[in-house]
Amino acid sequence: MSNKTVVVGLSGGVDSAVAALLLKRQGWEVVGLFMKNWEDDDTEEYCSSRQDLIDVMSVADRIGIDVEVVNFAAEYRERVFAEFLREYQAGRTPNPDILCNSEIKFRAFLDHALKLGADKIATGHYAGVREFNGKFQLLKAEDGTKDQSYFLYRLNQEQLAKSIFPLADIYKREVRKIADAEGLPVAAKKDSTGICFIGERPFKEFLMRYLPPKQGEIRRLDDGKVLGEHDGLMYHTLGQRKGLHIGGVKEQGQAGGGDHEAWFVAGKDMERNILYVVQGHDHPALFRDTLVAEQLSWVSGQAPHTHWVYTAKPRYRTADQPCEVDRVDGDTAEIHFAEPQWALTPGQSVVVYESRVCLGGGIIR
Repeated sequence: MSNKTVVVGLSGGVDSAVAALLLKRQGWEVVGLFMKNWEDDDTEEYCSSRQDLIDVMSVADRIGIDVEVVNFAAEYRERVFAEFLREYQAGRTPNPDILCNSEIKFRAFLDHALKLGADKIATGHYAGVREFNGKFQLLKAEDGTKDQSYFLYRLNQEQLAKSIFPLADIYKREVRKIADAEGLPVAAKKDSTGICFIGERPFKEFLMRYLPPKQGEIRRLDDGKVLGEHDGLMYHTLGQRKGLHIGGVKEQGQAGGGDHEAWFVAGKDMERNILYVVQGHDHPALFRDTLVAEQLSWVSGQAPHTHWVYTAKPRYRTADQPCEVDRVDGDTAEIHFAEPQWALTPGQSVVVYESRVCLGGGIIR
């Protein structure tokens, strides 16, 4: 294998650094690639891309590999960010990291790497890939607390055939130990959080630059009573409790301003620009046991069996939920959960699994 080339996406974090190191130890010819995907306000305190590039160069120097810097900002704006804004404008809550993986990291980056003569690409994602019965399967990572297969469910056979995930079987704590033992400058670097192009900046402020406020009423779902005003439906998501500014609304004649249950967003009327809220985390309006998913993407190229027991994640930070795929026709699927699910959010992804194998999924309608 000594002369096979792999291009590793280096982000400036510890995971991709260790992925590159492990591949070098395995005998691959390793080339690092740093992607610049966002340019709008790079000089601000929230964007870390300059520091990330410095860290990438230090890591590459330590491991002994070359690095290329490539600018995908135009592709990112067109394929990821424009879709992100469209979804928010329509009142949904998209997950741009999923689009970034399928459109940038495993498309623009893959195309670029193949032009450089690479045999494979690799990233520091916690996920696995294996060939089984002539097809490539996307697998959950060994480290269940870090598994990122959810974000990769839109990858297809061509993309997986060219991808390596060196951290598939390694726990995060081991990754940091390996980095530390090798003297990598990012061994103790904090993991990045938040959406890739937003980083640590306040989300609502960021969105307001691109989608101007449009005020409307906040109403109680149960009886339509007006409780306050919102700045724009796009700044709110189903199940949200912070930032509503309606506090403990008391009925006439009700005693004092004592304890009250929190308010949660339960629905949006886009035509009338009304935000509906309910009181209490366990309000029945926040629970559903069935969803319809669209823009389906199946890893194998084939839809799963209907009326078969699978599990699914209706959002990233959720334990796998037992479910059945009730029907799949064309571009929509109906998924029925064994237990009612809290705040199934339009625009988020539902991802279906059979044990450790990620089958694919779609966008919640």
